[in-house]
Amino acid sequence: AIELIDLRHHKGEHPRMGAVDVVPFVPLSGVTMDDCVSLARSFGQEFAEKFHVPVFLYEEAAATPERRNLADVREGEFEGLRDEIGRDPAKKPDFGPEKIHATAGATAVGAREILVAYNVNLGTSDLDVAKKIAHQLRAKDGGLAFVKALGFGLKERGIVQVSMNLTNYRKSQLFKAYELVKLFADRYGVPVVGSEIVGLAPMDSLVDSAEFYLRLENFSRDQVLERKLFAPQPSTLTDQSLALFSEEVASKKATPGGGSVSAYIGALAAGLVCMVARITMGKKEAPPSVEGLNEVVKEGNALRQKLLRLVVEDTEAFDLVMKAFKLSKDQPEARKKAIEEATVKASEIPLSTLDCSVRVLRLAHEVAEKGSTNALSDVVTAVSAARAAVEGAASNVMINLKTLEDRKYADNVARKVSNLKEESFILDERIKKTVESRNRLTGLAA
Repeated sequence: AIELIDLRHHKGEHPRMGAVDVVPFVPLSGVTMDDCVSLARSFGQEFAEKFHVPVFLYEEAAATPERRNLADVREGEFEGLRDEIGRDPAKKPDFGPEKIHATAGATAVGAREILVAYNVNLGTSDLDVAKKIAHQLRAKDGGLAFVKALGFGLKERGIVQVSMNLTNYRKSQLFKAYELVKLFADRYGVPVVGSEIVGLAPMDSLVDSAEFYLRLENFSRDQVLERKLFAPQPSTLTDQSLALFSEEVASKKATPGGGSVSAYIGALAAGLVCMVARITMGKKEAPPSVEGLNEVVKEGNALRQKLLRLVVEDTEAFDLVMKAFKLSKDQPEARKKAIEEATVKASEIPLSTLDCSVRVLRLAHEVAEKGSTNALSDVVTAVSAARAAVEGAASNVMINLKTLEDRKYADNVARKVSNLKEESFILDERIKKTVESRNRLTGLAA
């Protein structure tokens, strides 16, 4: 697009400021909005450096509140921004040169929820009608919430169009937008002659309209065949629902067992630590000491993700031990070696869980000191969970060490376990004292 489109010679109905006008990152599945914000910012920087195009961050990725709205970022379009970038401080790009690309303009990069682009066509050539309806419809002018709208002429068809972006299709559904356009059009004596969805739309947005117009009774989304056919199946333990995971643990199978459960508890503890840090940083009157909590969130998330991987790896390691024991006894040395190697692996996984859980406790100590007093109960829960993970993981390491032939290795690992457990005891006591002290200061002592 940068090579082929020259905005100096480009004209069209829709607002635009760049050949690559907007690049949104949208959390669809298996990714969070925070992940999308990080992707948007890293991509925006790389894009600007590689193509020498100024980049503006918008929506959730915006660096300032004034740039959340894409329409505000695009204001002036290519021609206006060409004169303003480099002169107006308010138009300074987030990344890239402080001048517009001569032919490719500027690019907006952001993170946002799913957007549905929906157009309704009107049987008239009077563009004023479309513009008036768009004005009555859009949220910023007092119309339908989460709706952006413009009026355009479709000269080749001799009609006009109300073009909409539904930024929250769950709260402002397609049928609401259509019915409102139809209502306003009727007042002008103009018929609706069709509508269209541009690009992709979530299935739920279409089912909402079907449910509304068909007046379905006792309808469930689970009755949609494709929903069942294409429902994602859990591929690992951590993809399962909480209910299914607990059922797996409760079954008569040996896995997932204590090692996987310990890792999962540790992951939950890490999650709570991140939550308290984020709550504290989000407070309007947060003290300067919370600045270090950014690193707590970063490390806590890394530990949470690693512990979730260990949930799966622990089960896989145990399965390898069982597989080794099932090897033919006709080759005793090969079987013995396979059992030894599998058992070493089965001890390394819970040792890693133990180490991660102690690191979670270190972070918990920091949030106990700096975190919001309103969230201290969550810190206590995180500490209790992390300590349970420590005990469970340590027990799983030790039970595997008992059967190892390599006693030097076993003794070395046992010392690591002892040291980590001792540190967890010390951290537990320190955190309890910190929480009790801060509760007394705020009059919340038990």
